Amino acid sequence: MKLPAKVYLIDTNVILRYLLGDHAEFSPKAESFMLDVSEGTKKAEIMDVIIVECIYVMEKYYRIPKSEIVGKLNGILNFFGIVNPGKSEVLEALLKYEDSNIDIVDCILAAYSSNSKIVISFDKDLEKLKAIREPL
Repeated sequence: MKLPAKVYLIDTNVILRYLLGDHAEFSPKAESFMLDVSEGTKKAEIMDVIIVECIYVMEKYYRIPKSEIVGKLNGILNFFGIVNPGKSEVLEALLKYEDSNIDIVDCILAAYSSNSKIVISFDKDLEKLKAIREPL
């Protein structure tokens, strides 16, 4: 019986050190790891919560423009080694986030919504995002 391939769960700090190149010790290590992921020699998943945290830190702390943040995260999510089961939903959420003044969490909810996954919320922003929802 063949063992399943190892999949790495990437933390926010690795992504930030890779994207920002701002730490003498950690940035080169992050770059080396992310190069392996980009080439597909290592498999990795970036959980939605990590995407949210990356956006928050880059937007609030580093003051990086929204379009640049989305471009950087889109690039990483399209690496050959990224195996997120909901990758298309996360990419859709990033587009919604870039094109609106709505927070990323609501954009992720809207992107994951479907006829079988109904959003329940009092937040009117979800209407703007065309989320599949029902009133409470």
